[in-house]
Amino acid sequence: MNTNHPVAAQHSPAWVAFTYISFGASAFMVGIGIWLLPLDLAIKGYLTMGFLMLTQSCITMTKTMRDNHESGKLVNRIEDAKAERLLMEVERSSRAA
Repeated sequence: MNTNHPVAAQHSPAWVAFTYISFGASAFMVGIGIWLLPLDLAIKGYLTMGFLMLTQSCITMTKTMRDNHESGKLVNRIEDAKAERLLMEVERSSRAA
């Protein structure tokens, strides 16, 4: 079987921490911005719900895109293994002939 597939790159702990801190800081700043707006509480609640739903859908979309990409890689590996097995069978039969 072909073992030349590159190993998936792992993120460094510093990068992971940076992404979590950046997400938290941006969410905090938007929350403070909504809180300090000179608007009625109902409008602030509406903006907060919209912000939370937008955040949730961004996370869901990102996960779905990653899952689709990962499943595509698995399908490609399975197809590569099938093709390689078929080629090995053809090679064996041509040697036997």
